[in-house]
Amino acid sequence: MGEGKFHADYSNFGKTLKREALELVRMSFEALAEDSRYWVLNLSNAASLLWHAYHSLDIPVNWAGFYVVDRNVSKDLVLGPFQGKVACQSIQIGKGVCGVAALEKTTQCVPDVEQFPGHIACDGETQSEIVVPIVKDSQVIAVLDIDCLEKAAFDQDDTELLEALAVAISNSLDWPQ
Repeated sequence: MGEGKFHADYSNFGKTLKREALELVRMSFEALAEDSRYWVLNLSNAASLLWHAYHSLDIPVNWAGFYVVDRNVSKDLVLGPFQGKVACQSIQIGKGVCGVAALEKTTQCVPDVEQFPGHIACDGETQSEIVVPIVKDSQVIAVLDIDCLEKAAFDQDDTELLEALAVAISNSLDWPQ
């Protein structure tokens, strides 16, 4: 990190377009993760970057964070680093938007959560959601989950750029086996 640059400065997005803000999230994440391969640290910074980016765009995200696969005990998704209200602690693979994304290894962009069969409502105010699987060595290790208070808040730009962030996250982690 350059002299005079503070870690918190990465959270300052200013007024910009969504594509630019999300590209900046990925670049900022890569810079912050350069010196760490520890998953808790890297996912915590990614959640913060996403939270601040969406809020700088006046998109009312009410939750941004991660569920990680519990490889040792339940094999479910368990709550990881996040920004927002208290959330569900565990989600079964294949259940809800997060579980389907993990099972199918595909991004789930849901414009209206009420229309998603089996949606799990951690926060009843959530209207739309996007979940991106994070894959390492062909295995889902976590999912990136972002919830919004508005319907249809996420689009193809979010999908594309959050998938690029998921690759950067996967590449930054030495994931415990």
